[in-house]
Amino acid sequence: MRVVDLGPVAHVAREYGLALLVDATFASPINFRPLEHGADIAITSATKYLNGHSDVIAGAVAGSASFVEEVTRLMRLWGQAIDPHAAWLVDRGMRTLALRMARHNANGMAVAEWAAGHRAIAGVHYPGLASHPDHAVAERILRLPGGMLAFEVKGDVAAGMRVCDALQIAWVATSLGGVHTLVGHAASTTHRQMDPDTRRAAGIADGLIRVSVGLEDVEDLLEDFVRALEAA
Repeated sequence: MRVVDLGPVAHVAREYGLALLVDATFASPINFRPLEHGADIAITSATKYLNGHSDVIAGAVAGSASFVEEVTRLMRLWGQAIDPHAAWLVDRGMRTLALRMARHNANGMAVAEWAAGHRAIAGVHYPGLASHPDHAVAERILRLPGGMLAFEVKGDVAAGMRVCDALQIAWVATSLGGVHTLVGHAASTTHRQMDPDTRRAAGIADGLIRVSVGLEDVEDLLEDFVRALEAA
């Protein structure tokens, strides 16, 4: 959950004649526009915030006119285009993107502030908090800090699993950026095959839970997390 200052990176890329590609899916185009910060190409998973309803698989790239022209040529050659219904689903989602992101941003901050003060949570990773190592960068380049965060439940791997299992409103599932709050316990899912010491050295604590904060009533969501922590 780090935030990179693209200015210096873009300077180095230009110095060496390299194209700078940035995937800003976690932020969405509402909160961050890479091309305005020196990127040559912006990539996003349209499955996530752009669609917003977890019912399509799609992606998008943006860049200069010459780049888009070349991408279009290759799409015609290789057939790499989404079907009409998938395109309609993405278009439908984008019509409410700004409205949804306002709620994602507000709920994300509320959950992060709550987690930062809970006795059963050892740490919170969210760029909107002043405690985040990249908070200053985030305030400068992000419109708002978004709906993605992670917190570390105190205890072992089993403790993190128990919290996820006890949730009733938030869903234990992959993906992100949809209307429902989704959680994932890294040590037992995405990073389960890593040696525990190597995993911890990479910053993945035993109780780390990633949260894609959805559009639920924030008080209901916080009560769900409180109940889960107490049950675990």
